[in-house]
Amino acid sequence: MLRRRVFRPLMVLALCGVPLWAQAFCFDAAAAKYHVSPLLIKSMAIGESNLDPHATNDNRDKKTGKIKSTDYGLMMINSTHIPRLVSMGVIRDKNDLLNKPCLNVQIGTWILAKHFQVCGVSWNCLGSYNAGFRADRHETRERYANRIWKIYRQQTGAQ
Repeated sequence: MLRRRVFRPLMVLALCGVPLWAQAFCFDAAAAKYHVSPLLIKSMAIGESNLDPHATNDNRDKKTGKIKSTDYGLMMINSTHIPRLVSMGVIRDKNDLLNKPCLNVQIGTWILAKHFQVCGVSWNCLGSYNAGFRADRHETRERYANRIWKIYRQQTGAQ
């Protein structure tokens, strides 16, 4: 009986710490692989999903309200990437983006690194992760970059 009263709370505490450790490991591993700041990746995950690995978001056409695409997981990987990720053997289907948070972070960081290769390492280019590259999306890229910058500054303790 005493063992059960001590063991259960310890197990709960141990299990509560796993996601924090796993998150830190995921961000660090992706950062090392793609040469991106782990704090920047974490800031993006906070901005994208509030660190909810099961988060989803439907992107709707502003005129018709019809769903155009869906975003999945910590880094809100857009469904337009799914066919390529499947053909590359990275994922089996969209469920991998929700059920494998470290893989989701790796994919999101890979996408960001590809964007940096196209438009250079800058806050505006970071905004392309959310808004794409079209010229008419400049303000949307800036809004996104500013939002992530604020989160990043909060993470560093700067005000």
